[in-house]
Amino acid sequence: MTGSKHFYPHHDAKPGLLTRCQICDSADLALVVDLGHQPLCDTLLTPAQLNEPEEAFPLRLFRCRNCSLTQLDYVVPGEKVYHRAYPYRSGITKEVVDHLQSLASGVVAKHNLPAGSLVVDIGSNDGSLLNAFKTCGMRVMGVEPTDIAKIAIAAGVDTLQSFFNAAASQEIVRRHGQASLLTATNVFAHMATLGEVMRAAETLLHDGGMFIIENHYLTNILRDVQYDSIYHEHIRTYTLKSLIHLFAMYGFQVVDAEVVQRYSGTIRVTSVKAGTQRPAKTVGAILQSEEEFGIYGDKIFEEFRRKTDAVKDQLLELALKAKRDGKRFVGNSCPGRCSTLLNFTGIGCDLMPYIAEQLTSLKLGLHLPGKHIPVVNNEILFREQPDYVVLLAWHYGTEIMADLRKRGLRSRFVLPLPEVRVIAD
Repeated sequence: MTGSKHFYPHHDAKPGLLTRCQICDSADLALVVDLGHQPLCDTLLTPAQLNEPEEAFPLRLFRCRNCSLTQLDYVVPGEKVYHRAYPYRSGITKEVVDHLQSLASGVVAKHNLPAGSLVVDIGSNDGSLLNAFKTCGMRVMGVEPTDIAKIAIAAGVDTLQSFFNAAASQEIVRRHGQASLLTATNVFAHMATLGEVMRAAETLLHDGGMFIIENHYLTNILRDVQYDSIYHEHIRTYTLKSLIHLFAMYGFQVVDAEVVQRYSGTIRVTSVKAGTQRPAKTVGAILQSEEEFGIYGDKIFEEFRRKTDAVKDQLLELALKAKRDGKRFVGNSCPGRCSTLLNFTGIGCDLMPYIAEQLTSLKLGLHLPGKHIPVVNNEILFREQPDYVVLLAWHYGTEIMADLRKRGLRSRFVLPLPEVRVIAD
């Protein structure tokens, strides 16, 4: 086992203000959007905490004119963001589980992974992805810093409760040997210590080993006005160009890329440690599409900022009109992104009396940070039949509407993005 020979100090961001690009170290950063000071989206409050002071941090997105990365300009310590009581579970959402199962079976088949290959997942949560790899005959190991790790362990998924760093990778290699595959689904934007993660990946993987990441994709965020995907967990939002630049700095070659529909637009990138193969045609095609979309220029970001302000105002106006007309205007689903949406829009308990969640959610009985809207069992929707139900997990809107209609909900649905739409049937 050997450690990394690559070290770039600026890749390991310290908490606080971030004034240079975290990938290329350029100071040529331009503001994309300022969403104000906001609380941490997954630090929901107990009833007792409603009577205590609440922290908020700057939430501003900047873009690098050199390498095309977008990033927040303020880093919150990881221990605050990913506290032990972190309430997200991937395994309670059918669409997420289906996606992870498809990812695992597809990767094993596409790359002919031999049975018994070691697969390690960063930010493995409740082990849903690794459980899918187990079903495909792989050995698996998760790395998860929150107490959700205990759920995975209880379900039989071997998990190291830790942040992914040099010590964690060395411990895994000591126990199991070097890995064939490292995955990071919707977490590769989250770690401020990006360099530490990349060096740990080098240690963990054998030469020819694959590192597959999925992350919110900047093109889709801009196209669909997904300002709600900007929150303190998402320190960086990538283009393919910026990812190729990053991986090359650590001796990884990007060999494949595709855009998948999870979270209404996610980029999946496959890189190989010490790879020398010809990249798939999709890599060049996506780079060309980024160029044609205008993602390396100014205009598309100016349009995004204008549309963000417009759609925010539309949703607030609908909520105010509902209140004036004596109508009930409530929320459904409480993903982390809804904290950004509601705090930026200014919709609180006076306009949205509750957010309904499924019975298995770890957020039930808690309150949305900042706006303090209570999160309640979604059975209330069928008893109350409110006038408007805002689908805060709008990226799964079609599936959620079908399920709620099947269960007897007659309310009008509101999709808040990419434009405000009211759906009556």
